Amino acid sequence: MPAKENRLEAVKIPCGWSDHQTSYLRAGLETIAWGTAVVHVWRARSGSRPRLSAFMSHLRVATYNIHAGIGSDRRFDAQRISKVINELDAEVVALHEVESHGGDLGALGVLAAETGLRALAGPTMLRGEATYGNALLTCCDFSGIERIDLSVAGREPRGALDVRLQCRGMSLRVVATHLGLARAERGRQVRQLMDRLHPADALPTVLMGDMNEWILWSKPLRQLHERFGKTGAPATFPARFPLFALDRLWVRPGNRLVRLYRHVTPLSRIASDHLPLVAEIDLSQH
Repeated sequence: MPAKENRLEAVKIPCGWSDHQTSYLRAGLETIAWGTAVVHVWRARSGSRPRLSAFMSHLRVATYNIHAGIGSDRRFDAQRISKVINELDAEVVALHEVESHGGDLGALGVLAAETGLRALAGPTMLRGEATYGNALLTCCDFSGIERIDLSVAGREPRGALDVRLQCRGMSLRVVATHLGLARAERGRQVRQLMDRLHPADALPTVLMGDMNEWILWSKPLRQLHERFGKTGAPATFPARFPLFALDRLWVRPGNRLVRLYRHVTPLSRIASDHLPLVAEIDLSQH
């Protein structure tokens, strides 16, 4: 009852909920409060395990559209996704098209358990009996969490997770998003994000996600390049024969970006219709 209402308000899914649809929230949750916001984070059953880059000041982050766990062979396999995430050996992984059905912990709980990372849910809508949207996996500590509503009337609900992390004593802001399919929709969503990501903010910031932008010279991409600096754009879609750079990642300040690459292995080519996009970031003082 009251506890359920608080949980539903915290994730702000723009639909009604049934008791069955909320049952997956009952296990493995941490409740974290900042001011009036209440956020629920899944604990990995095995406990978070540390991941260390080759250089202690370097942090590995990734963005990965997991296509609801359905691979290019049209087969659902959440364990296969978790194996790809373990291949990344990243401290922070943004996930998109995460679908979790009621009961136990859902697909996101499986990924947390299999990777040993803490999972933060950022659902944007219901699909029948399942939640669907963004998520974040990390071994870092949360110091602030906010969910941004990027939905446009008449279009599929969209959102972003705006998270502040403490990683090995260093601070980082991560914004993870999945933008819409229509050009005008993406333009509005990028303007919303840019309004929040003020140039004067000194905190190292990563903006990453599935931008759904096929046109390399589009206005939203130009605006993001002007704000963050132009970065590489390895093709990540479709996973078997990547042609399009739908997944993007920017780092501010730009000189903290050490390396940007797509993760290509036999498993990553089949686990989803997207390849993961990975970056190594220098968090040392400049």
